[in-house]
Amino acid sequence: MAASAARSAARRLLLPWSARLVRAPGAAQRCVHVGTQRLAVSKAATEVILNVPETRVSPLENGLQVASEDSGLSTCTVGLWIDAGSRYENEKNNGTAHFLEHMAFKGTKKRSQLDLELEIENMGAHLNAYTSREQTVYYAKAFSKDLPRAVEILADIIQNSTLGEAEIERERGVILREMQEVETNLQEVVFDYLHATAYQNTALGRTILGPTENIKSINRNDLVEYITTHYKGPRMVLAAAGGVSHDELLDLAKCHFGNLPSAPEGGLPPLPPCSFTGSEIRIRDDKMPLAHLAIAVEAAGWADPDTIPLMVANTLIGNWDRSFGGGVSLSSKLAQIACQGNLCHSFQSFNTCYTDTGLWGLYMVCEPSTIQDMVHCVQREWIRLCTSVTENEVARAKNLLKTNMLLQLDGSTPICEDIGRQMLCYKRRIPIPELEARIEAIDAQTIREICTKYIYDKHPAVAAVGPVEQLPEYSKICSGMRWLRE
Repeated sequence: MAASAARSAARRLLLPWSARLVRAPGAAQRCVHVGTQRLAVSKAATEVILNVPETRVSPLENGLQVASEDSGLSTCTVGLWIDAGSRYENEKNNGTAHFLEHMAFKGTKKRSQLDLELEIENMGAHLNAYTSREQTVYYAKAFSKDLPRAVEILADIIQNSTLGEAEIERERGVILREMQEVETNLQEVVFDYLHATAYQNTALGRTILGPTENIKSINRNDLVEYITTHYKGPRMVLAAAGGVSHDELLDLAKCHFGNLPSAPEGGLPPLPPCSFTGSEIRIRDDKMPLAHLAIAVEAAGWADPDTIPLMVANTLIGNWDRSFGGGVSLSSKLAQIACQGNLCHSFQSFNTCYTDTGLWGLYMVCEPSTIQDMVHCVQREWIRLCTSVTENEVARAKNLLKTNMLLQLDGSTPICEDIGRQMLCYKRRIPIPELEARIEAIDAQTIREICTKYIYDKHPAVAAVGPVEQLPEYSKICSGMRWLRE
C-alpha cells in the first residue's frame, strides 16, 4: 500500500470517541474544539497513529470479529470475549452467566472433563474464564504452535458443552462455596452493596454470582436458554496476542466459529437500561475492627469523551496504604492528608465504566473514630478538583496514567484482554499513541470542568460496612458535595 493510502487508512481508524485528532495547519500546537472537548493537538499527535505491532481485525459473515496482534513470541493467548454478563439477566435467572462459565470446563460432546484437563495439561497450556457485569470471557494460554488446538478447544467448550445434570449439581455446590469466600472479602462485599444502591432495581444493581436461592434453582434449561439468547456471532470477538498469525487465526475462526448463529430477525436483545440513584446502604456491625466504605458519583460510559479526563482525575486522587511506608512524599494530596492525620488504613480511587454509565469514587478502610474526618477530606479533595487543581498536578497524573496503562499491557494475556474488551466496547482497538495523545491533550481547566460536571452538587452513592456509627448522615454527605466546613 502506498504511504498516502496507508495514512488515509490510519486516519479512518480514529473514530470513537466523539473527538477526532486533526491537523492544525501552520502551528506546532493549537487548540482545536471538537464536540464538547477541547484538545491540544501537536504535530506529533497528528502523524499516522498505529499500534506497532498492528492490531488486525477481520469480521466473519455471521458477525463475529477476529482481532489479533502478532508480537512474534513463542507463546500466545487466545480467547473469546462475549458481550453478555449479569447485566442481561433478570431477578429470576440472575447468576446464570456465571454458572454457565463454570459449566464450560465440565465436558463436551467429544471430550470428558478429564480428557479436557489432560489435553490442556499435556499441551502445557492454561484454560480460564471469568464473568463480569457486561462480559463473559473464555481464554487459553499456550505455545504459539498450539494455537490451532487452543482455538478448537475454545470452540468446543463454547458450542458443545454437555451441561450434564450431575455436573450441574456438583458445580452448584462449588458456586455456593465461592459465594461464602466472596462474603469474607469485604472490598467485594462493599462494591456489591455500592452497585445495589447506585443502580437499585436495575440489572447493574444485582451481583454477578446471583442470590443463593437462584444458584439452588438454576437448571439446564436456564443455561441453554442463556446460550441460545446471547451467544451470537455479532456479540463475540475472537482475540489473540503473542506469536499469532492473523491469517491463520482467521482461517481457524471460519472453520470453528463460522456456524455460530448471527443476529436473529428481531435483532439482538437490547441493553437493559440502568439508572443511577444517589442513595446509601449502611450495614452496621460494631464487632468488626474496621469500617469499610465506598462513595461514588455517576460517571461516564466507555465510549464517552469524558472518560479520559475522569481517568486522569482518578489518578490525581490515587491510592494509599499504611503498609506502603510513604504518604507525605507522595504526589496525591489525599495520601498526604491521610498519612499526616492517620485518617485511614488505606484508600483506593476507582473509575468503573460500563457501556452507558459508570461509577467514579473512592473505597476506604478506616478506624471507627476517623470515618467522619476521612469522608470530609475526601469530599474536600473532590471539590478541589472542581475548583483549584493545578497544571503541575495534572501533568504528573497524566504521566502516571500513561505509565500505568503501558505497564498493564506487559504480556500476551493483558494485551489479548485489552483487544477483546476494546473491540466489544469501541468496535476497534484504540492505538496506544492515540490514547497517549488524548491523555496529553487534557489540562487543568479540562479537569476542573469535567469534575464540576460529575461531582459538584451531585448526590453520591454510599456503601458502608462495619462500625459505621460515626459516618455522617446522608444529607450531610450530600451537602459536602457543594460546600466545605471551616
